[in-house]
Amino acid sequence: MERQTFGNTGHQSTRLLFGAAALGGMNQEKADSVLQIVKDAGINHIDVAASYGDAEIRLAPFLQDHRKDFFLATKTPDRSGDDARASIERSLDRMQVEQIDLIQFHNLSTDPEWDVVMGPNGALEAALQARDQGLVRFIGVTGHGTRIAEMHLKSLAEFEFTSVLLPYNQMLMHDEQYAKEFEELYALCRGKNVAMQTIKSIVRRRWREDDESPHFSWYEPIREEDALRRAVHWVLRRPGLFLNTSSDATLLPRIIQAAEDFDPANVGNLEEDITADVTDLQLEPLFERGAHDSLD
Repeated sequence: MERQTFGNTGHQSTRLLFGAAALGGMNQEKADSVLQIVKDAGINHIDVAASYGDAEIRLAPFLQDHRKDFFLATKTPDRSGDDARASIERSLDRMQVEQIDLIQFHNLSTDPEWDVVMGPNGALEAALQARDQGLVRFIGVTGHGTRIAEMHLKSLAEFEFTSVLLPYNQMLMHDEQYAKEFEELYALCRGKNVAMQTIKSIVRRRWREDDESPHFSWYEPIREEDALRRAVHWVLRRPGLFLNTSSDATLLPRIIQAAEDFDPANVGNLEEDITADVTDLQLEPLFERGAHDSLD
């Protein structure tokens, strides 16, 4: 599994990060089996969040034995300092760890929330205090929607975050404004040594109302093996990007295999092939400016 330095942390993270949202609705036995797949694949970076159901709790038994083997990131949805501090302490308790490597502000995608986080007694102050006390090591920011690249640029102008996280796939990059802001963010992150994590790489579309197949994520993922591999390779071909695995754990082995098969010298006709996938699989943008630009 290919590794690269995760921003300014010095940690050599696998480019494929385990998105622990997949554990949120599982019992402990199933979660343990998924985490064994993660470990066996050599993935050494876990990304979870306080709002991912029981995911933090499901990680606790695994981390008791393997904490030193993983870079551990979680997220707080809270914006005020007091609430963010309580969230950090709760995450430490739920995962039964003494320190979190990376605390991230979850989905910081609107100006009013940004003002609270960055303002007096905001979540940033709480995170800095937690860092000074050794409860967290680094601070990052995440988000969804077509405005998030712009918002991350705003955040990085205000504070030296260690990492950002945002959606990246071919369909979303058809939005000219998003593509422009993403490329600006990409250049800034490369220049400032900020880790750039990507999500929603294998999106097919939002679930259709008449689709009765099992739902393991809030969007319908690409399940066709060749198309899934192409979607993963489309992200990994960009130097410096990390890719978070899907919240649909049934696809984890295929995503891992796609990452292991990635050869930057042999990507083939990715753009052409994915363009064909758009038609063949009826791919649709997950976020559309002015239409549906949120998680629901």
